[in-house]
Amino acid sequence: MLWRSPGAGPFPDQNWRVCPCGTAARFSLPCYNACVTESPPILVTAGILQDGEKVLICQRPRSDKYGLQWEFPGGKVHVGEELQDALRRELAEELNIDATVGEEVFRLRHRYPDRFVEVIFFLVTDFTDEISNQVFEAVEWVPRKNLPEYNFLEADRELVERLARGEIV
Repeated sequence: MLWRSPGAGPFPDQNWRVCPCGTAARFSLPCYNACVTESPPILVTAGILQDGEKVLICQRPRSDKYGLQWEFPGGKVHVGEELQDALRRELAEELNIDATVGEEVFRLRHRYPDRFVEVIFFLVTDFTDEISNQVFEAVEWVPRKNLPEYNFLEADRELVERLARGEIV
């Protein structure tokens, strides 16, 4: 990376660098040309847990980059890990439950300023033990029609709308 001093870029108060593809980019963010489109997305699994017409949602910790935004529980898939196994592991770590992971219900790809993700959502058909929040700011059971009232991560918003309309699960 070639850093340029303040004032060297198009905006005098900004730091600019040359991206690996040769395009100038602000700070340490990729420019979203070839350097990002050619790299594979970060693989993430998430679970849709239901209790009647309610869906479990989780609020990211305040200290997180996307702090206090809502999401569905889950996380990154480790190399060599099966998708359902990754979700079971994440649900055990985040909510202290042993989950039965059902079918895939939704899949998306989304580019954030700092990452490119592919999220695979699965229906969680059953779980044992009481949910015990291990990592989130808050965990709530929310009527599906009320989901759009919450500030969800940008990637999840289409799914949230479709869940609220009853189009998925």
